[in-house]
Amino acid sequence: MSTETLEYEREPVPPQARLGFQSFVGQYAAEHTAGTELMIGPLFVAAGVSAADLLLGLLIGNLLAVLSWTLMTAPIAAGVRLTLYYQLEKIVGRQFVVLYNVVNGIAFCFLAGSMVTVAATAFGVWFGFPMPGLTDLAPNSLGWVIAVLLLGMVIAYVAAAGYTVIARVANYAAPWMVLVFIAFGLIGLRDFLDATGTTLRSPGDLWNLAETAIWTGGDPLPGQVKFTFWHVMFFSWFTNMAMHVGMGDLSVFRYARKARYGLATATGMYLGHFLAWIAASMLYALQLHRDPSNTAVLPGPLAAGACGIVGLLCVIVASWTTANPTIYRAGLAFQAIIPRASRFRVTFLTGLACAIAGMFPAIAMQLLGFVALYGLALMPMGAVVFCDYWLMRRMGMRPFYAEVSGRGVNWAPAIAWLVTLTVCLAAVWQGYIEIYFAGLPGWFVAAALYLAASRLVQGRGRILEGVTT
Repeated sequence: MSTETLEYEREPVPPQARLGFQSFVGQYAAEHTAGTELMIGPLFVAAGVSAADLLLGLLIGNLLAVLSWTLMTAPIAAGVRLTLYYQLEKIVGRQFVVLYNVVNGIAFCFLAGSMVTVAATAFGVWFGFPMPGLTDLAPNSLGWVIAVLLLGMVIAYVAAAGYTVIARVANYAAPWMVLVFIAFGLIGLRDFLDATGTTLRSPGDLWNLAETAIWTGGDPLPGQVKFTFWHVMFFSWFTNMAMHVGMGDLSVFRYARKARYGLATATGMYLGHFLAWIAASMLYALQLHRDPSNTAVLPGPLAAGACGIVGLLCVIVASWTTANPTIYRAGLAFQAIIPRASRFRVTFLTGLACAIAGMFPAIAMQLLGFVALYGLALMPMGAVVFCDYWLMRRMGMRPFYAEVSGRGVNWAPAIAWLVTLTVCLAAVWQGYIEIYFAGLPGWFVAAALYLAASRLVQGRGRILEGVTT
């Protein structure tokens, strides 16, 4: 029996294949209530964030992320209904988009690999093999390698089965995972009260505990960047920069019946990137309170300490449901390079590559910085897609110019991507701006460069007669 499903990689998604709101509610809740939240939450504590900066930053940053999906990504996805990669091929040209797809696919592989890393820490608790620490870069035991490979193969198979299967798995898993993360937070709070001898008589007592024992705002741990409100806000907004501002989720929302389904991302942002990060950071702060020398950020032991076997299962399932759509996106990126290749095989092999990346804990242990870097790398093409859809005709220029002109390379978006990325990375490396903040000005730089370069490439006064999208 064939393992292939029709995924419409090079054609618009037809009406009969489109999905309702519930599919996206479950998918985003499951994808962003993830095992990696048990990595990111502790890293906020390691970065020395204060309670007020964390809570306010998460509230505002996650709202901006939801609005970015709803107002920027979903309307274009519902209007064109193509994958990001095929849409870019029409804008940039077949020859150049290959380079972008390679960068895109590799970035998603590393991200999915970090999720496999997280899942493997649960196996480490069960089977007792050595696990990496906060500063480790390479695998440190055979048991670790075997666990990552086995988990990676299972995750790769589900991702290769197609978006409909991914959404179905997510809808089954999401409600249970959210309840477990709530339990993490409540148990962490209970244990903190016991450890500090605190009695809660009013909300003020709870806030005092948060400020003085959990998110104290002190110096960061060695090797970590000090986080303020602005770091938290921009990080929570741009954690998924590649998906919304960078337009990666055109490949997901092309299945949505209506553009307003972008609001479904709120389930992921506030159940995952708000509730789950807070719960996970409480567990890590409790670990440091009990033993200041134990700085290891290992989701498996954290979850097991709070909820036992249920916690370990949550780490595995949550990592699985997040890695699935990430590998799916990476597989589409690579399959767009070789369109005649089997999407199932390409996606499965991509998943295996993610498992190999997951053996090396360096990415997971530096997840805050890596997420900011991969989002920055993919952001300029998101600005290109936005301008091509909304502004090109209004400014008297041709959208989908590579397709219309028959060019293998449209140099306008190519220049916008390469120059923006070079300028942003140079500014970060020279210390002019931190990587968490570079995405916002970078988006406007990319948009301006694309429009200006398009005017030069297409020439002035071109008529739009006969041009279709």
